[in-house]
Amino acid sequence: MEYKLKIVDSFGNIHQRKNQYILDRIKSGGKDISKKDHPYNIKLKEFKRKENEFLKGLRTKQPEFKTRDNHRIKDLRKRLLNAKAKESFYIDFISLTYDAQLKYEISKVEIQQLPTIIESYEKLDEKLVNREIEIKSLKGKDKEGVENKINELIDLEKKKYNKKLQEIKDNYKKGLISKKAEKNEIRIAKRRLKENITQTEFLDREKSLKEDIKNIKHRLKIDIDSKLNVLESDISNIRRSTPIEVEQKNPIISFATFLLPGLGQLINGQKTKGILFLLGSLFIYLIALPYSLGFGNYQGDGIAGLITLAEGGRRLDRSIMFMIEGIIAIILVIFAVFIFFMSFKDVYRVEKDKIKGIRPKNWFESKETLSNEGFPYLVSSPAYILTIFIVLIPIITAILISFTNLDPNHQSKFNWIGIDNYKILFLGRGVAGQAFWLILFWTVIWTLGATTLAIFIGFALALLANQDRIRGKGLFRTIYLLPWAVPAFITIMFFSLMVGRQGPITQLLKNVFGISVDIKSSPNLTRTFLILLQGWLGSAYIFLLSTGVLQGIPKDLYESADIDGATNFQKTWKITVPLVLFQTAPLLISQYTFNFNNFSIIYLFNQGGPFNPSKYGNLAGSSDILISYIYKLTMESNYQALGAAISILISLVLMVFAYIGFSNTKAFKES
Repeated sequence: MEYKLKIVDSFGNIHQRKNQYILDRIKSGGKDISKKDHPYNIKLKEFKRKENEFLKGLRTKQPEFKTRDNHRIKDLRKRLLNAKAKESFYIDFISLTYDAQLKYEISKVEIQQLPTIIESYEKLDEKLVNREIEIKSLKGKDKEGVENKINELIDLEKKKYNKKLQEIKDNYKKGLISKKAEKNEIRIAKRRLKENITQTEFLDREKSLKEDIKNIKHRLKIDIDSKLNVLESDISNIRRSTPIEVEQKNPIISFATFLLPGLGQLINGQKTKGILFLLGSLFIYLIALPYSLGFGNYQGDGIAGLITLAEGGRRLDRSIMFMIEGIIAIILVIFAVFIFFMSFKDVYRVEKDKIKGIRPKNWFESKETLSNEGFPYLVSSPAYILTIFIVLIPIITAILISFTNLDPNHQSKFNWIGIDNYKILFLGRGVAGQAFWLILFWTVIWTLGATTLAIFIGFALALLANQDRIRGKGLFRTIYLLPWAVPAFITIMFFSLMVGRQGPITQLLKNVFGISVDIKSSPNLTRTFLILLQGWLGSAYIFLLSTGVLQGIPKDLYESADIDGATNFQKTWKITVPLVLFQTAPLLISQYTFNFNNFSIIYLFNQGGPFNPSKYGNLAGSSDILISYIYKLTMESNYQALGAAISILISLVLMVFAYIGFSNTKAFKES
């Protein structure tokens, strides 16, 4: 990379170079010029020598302090003294280097603003001293008389309030004001009483002084911090408008310090940022890398344990622990790589900017950037990290288990078997695979049937309850919401008992109609009854959604349709249905995904039965859906790997269909 004739600042303004050595190198066309003997470098070296001597002498100088000056006012006074000295020193070198010009401009701003800040601090401090002296002088004085006087005045205010209260109530009884006006005037009277009591209590001089002292101390912090922030902001603007000249032509520090985050920031003069990245280095070399190598693991062997899965390990070692700790090790390594990358990117960007002429940000500027641009990431990062360990690790574990032989014969130690579990399912082989496609087919029918029926019933009831000619709407709406209000498991268990072999409904059909029906023993009847039952249970939620939307549809749409001669069916189909679907489509789609995984109704009603071992084996029943099938595979029969494989397939299918459904809704397209 070649030197540029001109440099830029943070605002993009172009500046002429002051470094005559670099200018001569540019003019020479890249020929070698002695750096050590160049006149400019000799002057620059002499300047730096004088600057070091000046700064060394500056540290020994101390301003005059008052007896009560605390560390903060001392720092401000010393800063002002240093600024005056720096202005006198750097003015002679502003034409030599932009660094001297920067320090000169900063000292001018400090000389301009610091006296005002110190004066404000001193005035507040003096006021604080006077208040503290006054409050000490009140000690031992007769407070009883003051308290009695205050109590008398408070009693007087309360009497006035009671009198006003009685007057308001009398006006209401006489019909002069409404009930709402009465409540409003009582509220005003109470607030006025509270204000008057507070004002009266401050007649106690000691209490008033304590409150005043509290306010002054608050102002000493807040007001001075505010003024100092203004000063730092002005200094920041000077830094951003004053370029920097470096002889460096290529960003080599970022590559040289890549393996130690924080070192590059320290070299670039960004101390606070460097310390933060050095903490990241400690995390990398003391936590992430050792853990990934197996140090500090409970049982596992870091990333290596994820590969071996405790094969050849101790008797007590469990493959699942090796897997989980291997996953955690990989995540920690990813965090480490992220820290490496962010540190390198930061140092590289700063180096590239310095070569252009842009100064590195100081800590004040970095904080401003972080608060303005990085605040959302800073606030949400703890949630992201928590999500990784609470959500992501279990998901990754389930995915990896699906590629193992974790079954009843391999509970403690299991191995990688590739995609064999998925082959078993897709080819319908083995103890679990033979029922997979039958259960999948029924799961799809169940999802479409139960959800569509619930939507139809809920929407129809909402239309009915929204009719102007219907009386007692409140009663109907209460009845329609009962399936949602009553816990679903109670309803499911109730109907399971009612339609059992000796259940009341079964006996009623037999005694009255002579029909012998055993719903829970017939696959088709069980499935049909489950769809009807879930249609009723799910309709209440759809009714509630639809009712809210229907009440918000403007009446003038229907009036316009009446003028055009539209029938009731046309108004419903062309106006009501589209508006309801537009508002509720995402929630309706979520009902399909909910019923696809609706475990409770399947298991509670008939435990997935009736059972037919010839078709479904011993692990599933005729009414089992995939989620209940997974439960039986994993919790009852210990086929965790097959259950994990089915779970992954379900998740992929649901994500695809949910995305397709959402993306095709008008609400999604217009969001």
